[in-house]
Amino acid sequence: MGNWVVNHWFSVLFLATWLGLNVFLFVHAFLSYEKADKYYYTREILGLALAWARASARCLNFNSMLILLPVCRNLLSFLRGTCSFCRCTLRKQLDHNLTFHKLVAYMICLHTAIHIIAHLFNFEHYSRSQQATDGSLASILSTLSHQEKGEGSWLNPIQSPNMTVEYVTFTSIAGLTGVIITIALVLMVTSAMEFIQRSYFEVFWYTHHIFIIYFIGLGIHGTGGIVRGQTEESLNESHPHRCAESFKHWDDHDSHCKHPQFEGLPTESWKWILAPGVLYIFERILRFYRSQQKVVITKVVMHPSKVLELQMNKRGFSMKVGQYIFVNCPSISYLEWHPFTLTSAPEEDFFSIHIRAAGDWTENLIRAFERQQSQIPRIEVDGPFGTVSEDVFQYEVAVLVGAGIGVTPFASILKSIWYKFQHADHNLKAQTAGHAALNFDKATDILTGLKQKTSFGRPMWDNEFSTIANAHPRSVVGVFLCGPQTLAKSLSKCCHQYSSLDPRKVQFYFNKENF
Repeated sequence: MGNWVVNHWFSVLFLATWLGLNVFLFVHAFLSYEKADKYYYTREILGLALAWARASARCLNFNSMLILLPVCRNLLSFLRGTCSFCRCTLRKQLDHNLTFHKLVAYMICLHTAIHIIAHLFNFEHYSRSQQATDGSLASILSTLSHQEKGEGSWLNPIQSPNMTVEYVTFTSIAGLTGVIITIALVLMVTSAMEFIQRSYFEVFWYTHHIFIIYFIGLGIHGTGGIVRGQTEESLNESHPHRCAESFKHWDDHDSHCKHPQFEGLPTESWKWILAPGVLYIFERILRFYRSQQKVVITKVVMHPSKVLELQMNKRGFSMKVGQYIFVNCPSISYLEWHPFTLTSAPEEDFFSIHIRAAGDWTENLIRAFERQQSQIPRIEVDGPFGTVSEDVFQYEVAVLVGAGIGVTPFASILKSIWYKFQHADHNLKAQTAGHAALNFDKATDILTGLKQKTSFGRPMWDNEFSTIANAHPRSVVGVFLCGPQTLAKSLSKCCHQYSSLDPRKVQFYFNKENF
């Protein structure tokens, strides 16, 4: 239980830090706009809605800065490589990249909703102040634009009682980009649902690339300065604490208070997203460069149950066990890239993948190779990229659990174990290699090439973990899964339950493949 607790608390600490930064940024921005003298007159019209809108915008910018980082595959592979000698606890945090990506997306959705609702109240307040005839400070501030005091005088973007909220929304840069950003966000989030990803991957793939529109819109969203504050010069000349109560005498020649001057808030979003945007562009350039390197298909094998095996070569390609690549077939689609786990071992002179028919793209690919005549379809490859399975040889004992096509990550591992055993690799525990070498006189497995056949049926996990714990009372056991979330919950629970409180005794680490 000790290592499980450490991993758990590392994850909790990371999430707590992220949530804490969100809370800090929100509260800091809220208080700034609620207390600052610069926005005294703005608050006279908008009230608390101003602070709610600006605080949520600050958190939107912060999370938009983070959203791309967990999907920078080359960055994660680099960090995993540079952290190869780090404690397993630290490396495991990289395996939660997609979970963190989703959490950041949910936070963006939350603050988008707050931002929209706050601005709906803001526009309602702008409209009411413009139509007010009670001579209040808010109504006077709303008519400043009609008194020809210069460009810096206006505060209310609704400049006449006949101007509608809809007109301002769709004729201002801030309003129009806000609508576009919101539509893009809704499309991306809804198309990312697990059901759509699994059944209509193409819909998810294409729709998710609307993020480009989202970031462009976000970068220019603040242009135009609809929300305004008093200028520094005007504050020094006519501070609201001194002049707000005498607003009816602003036009008097002998008044020491003049009409306040206002300016739009500077655009901030681009400052938040510039660095991660540049990093992501570099990431995509690197992916494109690598994908253009020639791939030679050396062997094509059609297995039962519509499983296609491709064996390939590519100059400079170097892999580790458990890694995956992205594959594109231009004859099917120039834009679609699909992830596949490598089923070959690093010791082999080729790299291979197994593709099961599970959607339009995979079915079209299999069909293209089935009807090949003289020319094999061209394949482009990007990768390889690291996964949690790279760490399998860092454990004294490894338990590999694959469900369905989820056995493919472990084909590479089992092959590598066999090769290490054949070459008497002293870094490999003899007992692990012995299990892999059993029954080699039987038919080979179509994925692993090993003669050790798979045992079918759902295991009794309590019995399995209890047996392993008794057989290896002082070992660190890595449990690796590529399969559904329900199975992940069961295995994670068992890892927690059967890990000893004494760190010197058996410890189970749970590792799940994520794509």
